[in-house]
Amino acid sequence: MLLAQISDLHLDGSDRARDRAHRVMEYLRALPRPVDALLVTGDIADHAAEAEYEEAARLLDAPFPVLACPGNHDARPAYRTAFLGEAPDTAPVNRVHRIAGTAVLMCDATIPGRDEGRLDAQTLAWIDTTLGALPDGVPALIAFHQPPVELHHPLPDAGMLQEPERLAALLDAHPRVIAVLTGHAHTAAASTFAGRPLIVGPAVTWTLRLPWEGDRPADRDQPPGLAFHLLGEDRRLTTHFRVVL
Repeated sequence: MLLAQISDLHLDGSDRARDRAHRVMEYLRALPRPVDALLVTGDIADHAAEAEYEEAARLLDAPFPVLACPGNHDARPAYRTAFLGEAPDTAPVNRVHRIAGTAVLMCDATIPGRDEGRLDAQTLAWIDTTLGALPDGVPALIAFHQPPVELHHPLPDAGMLQEPERLAALLDAHPRVIAVLTGHAHTAAASTFAGRPLIVGPAVTWTLRLPWEGDRPADRDQPPGLAFHLLGEDRRLTTHFRVVL
């Protein structure tokens, strides 16, 4: 299975945001071997305006499945109506997809009006039930927006996933989960969580400069980034990062 991941498009109606997202999508559409799916791990819109989601729906139209979850800049009612084409609702937006024999759970870790995340009781119960209902032998990936571990920068660490131990306990009960995929930090990163790979996808809009790179936190000149995730028959996840010039 070959997945692409992008994150943090922050579409705001500007030519800059639109061009960066367009470049990434054109790169993915032109691949000689199409990806099995594209994961978009949150902050699709910058102000959660319906026009931003309508633009996102146009930009993200692709010949492969596009799986998304909201981030802290997104708002559930507008996200549902203008991006998903559903009735407005404030309930968490959780979806499971079967891609090339693997279950991909796109989870809503947002707290309306807050930067930090939390997988609430409803979402944790949904994850537990969804994983438990899968047939034997089906591996799973879990994706949401805010990383559940510190990344050693004050900006993303101030908005990380709260109460990560609740998710860790759930994953302990479901060994079929291969890895956790997130966004939010605007930097490509790799760590571990609950004994599994934790991969943080890079941002489309701008790149985080880490403390040892200087005082300016946002590098708007870096090209947009993306990740490729390959899941082999041995259930080993391999990730490659790319920038799109």
